[in-house]
Amino acid sequence: MFIYYEMLKDFSEYIIFNVLKLEQGSRFADVLGFFIYDTVKIFLLLTVIIFTVSIIRSYFPPDRTRKILLSHKNEFIGNIFAALLGIVTPFCSCSAVPLFIGFVEAGVPLGVTLSFLISSPMVNEVAVVLLWGLFGWKITSIYVGTGLLVAIFGGFIIGKLRLEKWVEEYVYKLHVEHAHELIRQTFKDRLQYAKANTTDILRKVSLFIIIAIGIGGFIHGYVPQDFLIHYAGPQNPFAVPVAVLVGVPLYSNAAGIIPVVYALMEKGLSMGTVLAFMMAVTALSFPEMIILRKVLKVPLLAVFVGILTVTIILVGYLFNAIL
Repeated sequence: MFIYYEMLKDFSEYIIFNVLKLEQGSRFADVLGFFIYDTVKIFLLLTVIIFTVSIIRSYFPPDRTRKILLSHKNEFIGNIFAALLGIVTPFCSCSAVPLFIGFVEAGVPLGVTLSFLISSPMVNEVAVVLLWGLFGWKITSIYVGTGLLVAIFGGFIIGKLRLEKWVEEYVYKLHVEHAHELIRQTFKDRLQYAKANTTDILRKVSLFIIIAIGIGGFIHGYVPQDFLIHYAGPQNPFAVPVAVLVGVPLYSNAAGIIPVVYALMEKGLSMGTVLAFMMAVTALSFPEMIILRKVLKVPLLAVFVGILTVTIILVGYLFNAIL
């Protein structure tokens, strides 16, 4: 891995100083080096990881996912399985409504369903590969573990509150068509599916990644460190809530926000503050809340947002204290 990174570094330096003839030490050269190095690294890693996870995902279509979630009578165990399944079945927010309807119609408890819907956008193969590529396996493990805990306990708390009455009535009256399972696919079919899915995901997230790396490069090269430290630095006791509040109105997926997070960390933001910001962006974005409003009444949506917000803030403070 170290040799691989060194080759990318040499490649980016060759482009900047030999091809473009930029001056060493200039801010623009630093920004462009950040952009070239991270763009190539992220896209190479994404291609490998998404392809691998797509093969795994071919064994877990929505109908099979529902059956797995219903196979355990202990609801807390169901929350754990739902959060874990969210990693290998990372449906986007546009799938939230049909998935929610399908799970409720199949008898999956509300809290278990929401554990799955929290985990899917927050902890998926894109988040894992980007975090691993930019921060290393330790920070990646921290984020994945924390995201799973938020999903598990967020869904568990909502389940214990018994808020099914605040689900829109029409959800219980619908009978959705179950997705066709892929259990009879040959391995060659799964490879073809993985290739098509990898191409589709890269096509959807590539613009987000390029824009985000550009923003991250700008922050890396031009934004003064004192500016960020003043508003969300370690000395500000309200840095974590501020990061969460800033993250909520932003619309991005993991691919779009992690390069920005990387640049913010380089400027001195604490790990817990950065994790809280990223979780707020991926799990509490306005567009996803608007979509979920179609199936959740306002009180339940407010409880969902409130529990997630408090949990994410606590996670941020915890990791700021121990790291």
